[in-house]
Amino acid sequence: MNKIYPDAASALDGVVQDGQTIAVGGFGLCGIPEALIGALRDSGVTGLTAISNNAGVDGFGLGQLLETRQIKKMIASYVGENKEFARQYLAGELELEFTPQGTLAEKLRAGGAGIPAFFTKTGVGTIVADGKEIREFDGEQYVMERSLVADVALVKAWKADKAGNLVFRKTARNFNPNAAMAGKITIVEVEQLVEIGEIDPDAVHLPSIFVHRIVVNATPEKRIEQRTVRANPATN
Repeated sequence: MNKIYPDAASALDGVVQDGQTIAVGGFGLCGIPEALIGALRDSGVTGLTAISNNAGVDGFGLGQLLETRQIKKMIASYVGENKEFARQYLAGELELEFTPQGTLAEKLRAGGAGIPAFFTKTGVGTIVADGKEIREFDGEQYVMERSLVADVALVKAWKADKAGNLVFRKTARNFNPNAAMAGKITIVEVEQLVEIGEIDPDAVHLPSIFVHRIVVNATPEKRIEQRTVRANPATN
């Protein structure tokens, strides 16, 4: 089975549709599938529910899809870097399901593992628990969280072989493996593509069984979300 596609647009062709739930890897702008997000914007699909740790920034990452009004609902844990997100939410134009960061990661991981729900202490006694089942275990209260499964997952990895075995690079791994596991169809953007057998099995971070399509983007922009520098003592 050939999983390799010539570009991001063809990798999405025949897969993305209006009204789908899309899981997108990344943390801030670190490890986001830049080319796939751009192709999703250009596809024109609308009414999307986007599962992502955050909503990108204005004009980049998922922020592009907010500007084009293709996202109707966000399931996220942090959205503080996106003014357009705030504007749409406060104006009642965008639905939001806030989820604690660790809970969001586990909801995706559990969804990919076939676990429909789990109990956690995180959020008990807060609005996070509103409308959810609360159960006591060993004298402590826990809230039940439903797992997440996405119609499509868009993921960024550093390297893949042609079977779809993935290697992530350092902190760019973040939510990507969990998002990949949770997708019914998982499309991966990579910087390097190698032959089967070139990746040491012990170095594989996510096995090929979770990957359906691969596209190479060898030179992503990798924009820095917030550049913080200190003065050079030699120039003072």
